Amino acid sequence: MRKALIGFLLGASMATPMAAFAQESEVSEARAERRQTRIEQRTERRQERVEARTEQHQERTERPQREESVPGIEGRAQTFPGHEARARRVITEARQERREDRTERREDRREDRVDRRQDRREDRVERRDDRRDVRLDRRGDRREDRADRREHRRDWNRGWRNDRRYDWQSHRYSNRNAFRLGRYYSPYRNHGYSRFSIGLRLGSGFYSDRYWINDPWQYRLPPAYAGTRWVRYYDDVLLVDMYTGEVIDVIYGFFW
Repeated sequence: MRKALIGFLLGASMATPMAAFAQESEVSEARAERRQTRIEQRTERRQERVEARTEQHQERTERPQREESVPGIEGRAQTFPGHEARARRVITEARQERREDRTERREDRREDRVDRRQDRREDRVERRDDRRDVRLDRRGDRREDRADRREHRRDWNRGWRNDRRYDWQSHRYSNRNAFRLGRYYSPYRNHGYSRFSIGLRLGSGFYSDRYWINDPWQYRLPPAYAGTRWVRYYDDVLLVDMYTGEVIDVIYGFFW
């Protein structure tokens, strides 16, 4: 009994892969048949297109030429017996008119091309002039800005320290905490303190907006004119030209 059961199980386990293999073979055969059918259909359609093009070519070849469709001199002579010279003159005039029409159309196309080329040249010249004008305007604006900044620097009165309204030292002693801003972090790695004097230029990182003093009156500093800013540099305070980074005024040891 036990041997029979084992044999039955072995037979069933062998029959299952055979059935699966047979099923896969049927699916593969069906796919191959469908693929072959599609190939045959494409071949038939391609053959039909080739035949259609061949027929069209034959029709165009067999179609009478334009000159043959128009009656020649002999036909005109047969239509108007005894008027061969007149028929010849009519045909010559018709041909001459066609030549003149073709010549006129050719000249018109040539003139159109010339006009378009000329328009393109004029457009390029105008655009070039516009760009040149814009550049000149920008240069003029920059010159005026530089001249204005130079004028402001000349007009900047460093005698504001004698004005009692800007007695920042007395104000600092009365408001010590306002002048304790914490540690200064340089915008550049491995950069230490360097003493900047008037006329030197700062790197752009030193006068970025994180170092601006937005309310100079809070520290009893005079207002900065257009294009300049009071900025903190370590414990110093600098008046800096925002366009060039030039130091216009400086107070050393301003902050605690």
